[in-house]
Amino acid sequence: MDSIDLEVLKTCSAWLAAGHRCELVTVIRTWGSSPRPVGATLAICDDGRVIGSVSGGCIEDDLIERVRREGIVRQHPEIVSYGISADEAHRFGLPCGGTIELALEPLGPHSRIDELLQRLAAHELVARTLDLRTGEVRLERARPGAVLERSDEQLVTQHGPRWRLLVIGAGQLSRMLAQIATAMDYHVTVCDPREEYRAGWPLADVPLVHAMPDDLVQEMKLDSRSAVVALTHDPKLDDLALMEALKSDAFYVGAIGSRANNAKRRERLLQFDLSEAQIARLHGPIGLYIGSKTPPEIAISILAEMTAVKNGVPEILQINHASALESPPGPACPT
Repeated sequence: MDSIDLEVLKTCSAWLAAGHRCELVTVIRTWGSSPRPVGATLAICDDGRVIGSVSGGCIEDDLIERVRREGIVRQHPEIVSYGISADEAHRFGLPCGGTIELALEPLGPHSRIDELLQRLAAHELVARTLDLRTGEVRLERARPGAVLERSDEQLVTQHGPRWRLLVIGAGQLSRMLAQIATAMDYHVTVCDPREEYRAGWPLADVPLVHAMPDDLVQEMKLDSRSAVVALTHDPKLDDLALMEALKSDAFYVGAIGSRANNAKRRERLLQFDLSEAQIARLHGPIGLYIGSKTPPEIAISILAEMTAVKNGVPEILQINHASALESPPGPACPT
């Protein structure tokens, strides 16, 4: 599964290879209530096909109509705004007088889309600098945490996996979690040293590392854009890795298991060189309570909790396991 951003770039590459003209549209600024965030992208082909989204539909309709009426004739990038007046806000579905500013970029060999895709395939975080006067493009390795930047002369956008997720264990739930997380712009690594998991890993784009998880946690040098999820149920694998992860700057550390097993895990972790504050960072039972039962549902539950933590949602607004129901929720496996 590709992220929306990657899907847009791959589609642009395919259109160009087939001899079509196309434009890349990027949200570069918003005011008020806009449907899509800064950095969201859309591509439009000379035959009216589109991929991606910048508004949820209304502005896309206007862009498609213009292309069908006039074709793609733009030679250089152009900055346009939608929703400046109240009438336009109503017309384009921008609530509360929202305004959205877009960069419209005609693509060609100079756009370096294929080179960008090659670097993204190598899991590189890339800064793409567009000269707004000429349309020329420069690609560089991006710094962690960089955001979209725009001046009168250039637009710098960030591409690639901005977040990292280490999954301990290579079972069915891990596969589901890895697939969905990849679509959410995570660079996912799965770690499992057990021999029985050495063959049959089905996800070619997600590496399965056969190493001791605690060694890999140290090697990865986890930062504030990293998350660790332990799914093996084996204390020999999970506990040492969790110990190292809880010492790191990882924004999320979680482990599967029932409330009783997670209580025992916390007691074991107290025997290590960890403070109570560090252990308090551990999420377990893992995931938000959504009544999940199947591996895909449990994966969604886990990623929902990760997303809430990543986006700074206060815990008081997250559904509490203990108050949801007496027995362990779906993600809290009883073993």
